[in-house]
Amino acid sequence: MDVFGSPEDQCERLKTPSYVELFVSIILLLGILISYLPQHYRIISRGTSEGISPYWVLLGTTSATAGFANILTVPPSRVAIGCCKHLGTFECTAGLLGVAQLGVQWVCFSLILILFLIFFRYRQANVSADELRGDAPRWQTAVVVGLLCILHGLIVIIITGVFFIALPDHLLFWANFLGIMATVLAAVQYVPQIWMTYHLKHVGSLSIPMMCIQTPGGFLFAASLFARLGWEGWSTWVIYLITASMQGSVLGMGIYYELAARRQDSHTNGYTNDGPHSPIEYSTGPQRPSANRTYSEGWERGLPGPFTGHPERYAETEEDLDDIQEREERAIERENQPLLRPGGIGNPHRNYSNRH
Repeated sequence: MDVFGSPEDQCERLKTPSYVELFVSIILLLGILISYLPQHYRIISRGTSEGISPYWVLLGTTSATAGFANILTVPPSRVAIGCCKHLGTFECTAGLLGVAQLGVQWVCFSLILILFLIFFRYRQANVSADELRGDAPRWQTAVVVGLLCILHGLIVIIITGVFFIALPDHLLFWANFLGIMATVLAAVQYVPQIWMTYHLKHVGSLSIPMMCIQTPGGFLFAASLFARLGWEGWSTWVIYLITASMQGSVLGMGIYYELAARRQDSHTNGYTNDGPHSPIEYSTGPQRPSANRTYSEGWERGLPGPFTGHPERYAETEEDLDDIQEREERAIERENQPLLRPGGIGNPHRNYSNRH
């Protein structure tokens, strides 16, 4: 669409929307919504936000906020919003699909922020301890991230309102500033996530299906915005061009680490099951019988018997460690066969029946 024409000409063009552009815009809108669902589900299903960088969440949320405010303030969007007074519902909706796309993206990423704060935990995660790699970020970091996102959103809303009411002639400057802000934040958004993924050597709660959808979709989205806003709206579509490129880097790393982990598991299983066996297994000579473990309290839970050295190595939880220690105390109380007794290892001339 030519954004350099008069507002009247643009309103006339909105009355006859391009159905191809309309179809692509609807597909992109649904694609944005669907692409974030795997990320939301992965955080909830794992019960932890492990593997997601707090600074990726901070930069992504603030970038989405600035991008949404940008498209609301650029001239083409303001003209389209103003034309809705003279257009039907269908034409108005078609003309504002670009605004709706960025609005949906802002809502979806804000939901990631909310889930990140809710599931900012490691001990209650629904995954095995082996999958929780690295040290958990401090809870103070999560609180600071949430507060900064809220503060940034409030500042953007207040300043945008001031420009709309008191400085309408300078609104284009503010729109471009928001676009530059969103671009800079988007450009560095994936830097902390790339570092964390490289450090952990796995993606954690970061969703690979989300990135598989969003990376090619980001390039298509940028092209759609360019077709809608043209060069004058460069501050809007360049955000998604940069974001798609950076996201592709994280996606490549995540796929590489996942394939490497699967190869390692396959190699380990193959070595265990199909590797060369010891010649003793095929020997026809007498074999030493395997020792059967006698029953002791806690045996069915896999806990060791009483008087076990270093019980903390066998206890998976504090409850298991307390049980082991209590069983040892009960075993001591039940002991009525002193080791050093007549006929035993001790002094045969000493009477051990007199117990003190």
